Amino acid sequence: MCGRVFVKTTIPDMVRRFEFAQPGEVERLGNSFPLWNGAPSLTYPIIIREELSTSMAGFVSARWGLAPGWAREGGGRPPVNARCETIASNGLFRKAYNSRRCLVPVDGYFEWQKLDASGKKKQPYAIAMKSDEPFAMAGIWEEYADKVTGELVRTFTIATCEPNSLMATIHDRMPVILAPADYMRWLGPEQDPRDLMKPFRSDLMKMWPIDSKVGSPRNNTPDIIDEIGRGPSDLFEV
Repeated sequence: MCGRVFVKTTIPDMVRRFEFAQPGEVERLGNSFPLWNGAPSLTYPIIIREELSTSMAGFVSARWGLAPGWAREGGGRPPVNARCETIASNGLFRKAYNSRRCLVPVDGYFEWQKLDASGKKKQPYAIAMKSDEPFAMAGIWEEYADKVTGELVRTFTIATCEPNSLMATIHDRMPVILAPADYMRWLGPEQDPRDLMKPFRSDLMKMWPIDSKVGSPRNNTPDIIDEIGRGPSDLFEV
């Protein structure tokens, strides 16, 4: 799964990097970013096409953890991931997948490798592009009206797929990462672009071990993504 991310790019720089999308409302998130240890339930900038009949994409703010308007309150924790194998058939995700897909721009994400059979001992890793450029994960989004304020609340979840050769060394899933050439197709009116939900090229990615303090979202400082010591044989690049 993908349950933690980091966004070291500032909001103005993120808008410039994804220049095809209108800035929209995300400038108000500026005080929350960079975000070095981003967890679910926080609000992030995502890119959507609100009107599929147009080619216009734009940034909006949304909370991580999908909550459809029809879902009952107290029905469990909002899902932060949607498996690509069932996203088109699962009743919780199907409608959003068909018509409300989004891009989730990040600089990287974290994953934990189990070191023993019990799963209690784990080593966290940071994963990013070798270029150190921000990239976009594939997501879907929903919105509902807050019962108290009436304000529209957007939420999203991130699609996951089988791991590439790099990620397979530590985990059995990875987020769906899209190539820039596929951004507009993912955002477009096509109902089932499932061929885009595939492992991203491992030769363009890197990962490195980090300190276990990443386990607490309260630890939100730049040193979260600092590499800890390892031997030459442990370099995870392909």
